[in-house]
Parts: sequence; structure tokens; C-alpha cells
Amino acid sequence: MKYNLENVLVERKNKQVIIDGDKKIKLFVENHPKSDVFNEALNQARIEEGTNLNIPKLLEVTKINNRWALIFDFEMGVPLDKLMDENKDKEDEYLEKFIDLQMSVHECRVPLLTRTKEKFKRKLEDTDLIEEHIKYELLQRLEGMKNHNKVCHGDFNPTNIIVTKDGKFSIIDWAHVTQGNASADVARTFLIFSMEGKNDLAEKYLNRFSEKSGIAKEYIQRWIPIVAATQLTKGIEEEQEFLRNWINIIDFQ
Repeated sequence: MKYNLENVLVERKNKQVIIDGDKKIKLFVENHPKSDVFNEALNQARIEEGTNLNIPKLLEVTKINNRWALIFDFEMGVPLDKLMDENKDKEDEYLEKFIDLQMSVHECRVPLLTRTKEKFKRKLEDTDLIEEHIKYELLQRLEGMKNHNKVCHGDFNPTNIIVTKDGKFSIIDWAHVTQGNASADVARTFLIFSMEGKNDLAEKYLNRFSEKSGIAKEYIQRWIPIVAATQLTKGIEEEQEFLRNWINIIDFQ
């Protein structure tokens, strides 16, 4: 099947997101690992089949011009981050909905997903970007965290929430989904807000999530250095200093 690749919605280092009518095409760079493409497709399929969450449906895994591509159905909408930026008076209202959506994800159970702690452990053990004594302390802390089986999106932020014309909220981009402790997922969202310089929003989010979920804020904060370290292992240059600052404030006592 032929696709129109002219309407590029998002461009990243390793992919483009393209809209072609009622389809969204995630087109990866040439030589992008096949295993990563099929792992994302598998994660997406497991969420589709194992939950009732409102997400785009995966239609096809294919190659376009010798580049791997994932084809999804597409419904026109506005990313939640844009709505929050353009309607500051409604920020709290949107944040409440955002947290409710994240909690609805955490309520789901999909037993075949990779376990969060196993993924984090592997990332920390394999990296040479973190000093050995810090790596040891992070692994010790990770080991001591409670084992849960909640679905964790892994990149839950307002750019991955699409508000459609009829007011429905759709959750996209399930490439990093795992099952595990919800607090790790919350720590990741907190870091995303902070990395964008939205420190007040990050604190508001963390406080409100803790209140609504009943999870102690201090417990979520104990995950932040671990999550920062796993993100640092990706080697994204512009993130390194920010993430190291969060790792370095860890209290190992």
C-alpha cells in the first residue's frame, strides 16, 4: 500500500510521525533495530487486547522506502500539553484529568508485559555512564522497592495525551510500557515536567497525585534517582547534566 509521507507532524532523532488521512505513521530511521520496532508493536498489541483504555489501534507493521514503520488509526485532536499552555486558567482542571488518566492506566493488569524492576536493573547493570559505587547504591534501592504488577506507561506526559474533537482523551506512544510499581511511572512524569523547566507544575503534579492516590510523596521521591539513572543510560547529551543532578542528590542512608 502507498502512503503519503508529506504531512510530518513530529520529527525526532530516530523517527518521524506522519499523518496520512485517517492513519498515523511512525516511520523510523533506516537501520533502526527491527527488535525495537516489533517490541513496540507487541507492547501496543498487549495493551489493546488486555485493557479497555482509549488508545489508537495498531493496524500494520511494514517497511516504507526500506524504513520500518508502524501504522495506527488516527483521529484528529490536540495534544494536552498545547491545551495546558494555551489555557493557563484551566491548568488545574487539565492536570486533574491527566492524573485521573494515569491512575486508570495503573489500575490495569497485563501479565505478559516486561517487569519494570527487571528492565531498570538491566539498564543500570549494563551502563558505564554511572560510577560503580553510585550504581551499586541505586541497585540496592531498586531491589528494596515493592513489587507490583500495575501497568506503567513509561512516558506519561501531556504530549502523549490527545484530546479529540468530541472531548475524548486518547493515550498514545506505548513503546516504553512495563508492569510494576506505579511510583516509578509517576517519578518519570515528574522528571519530564522538571526537564521542561515546569518546576511549579511538576511539584503540583506530584503533590496532587500523592493526595489522589494515597501514595506517600516521600515514597515516590525515592524512585526519582533510580528513574533518572535509567533515563541517563540512553546517553541523550542534552539530558545528562539535569539527570546527574537528580542522581547526585540521592540520600543513601
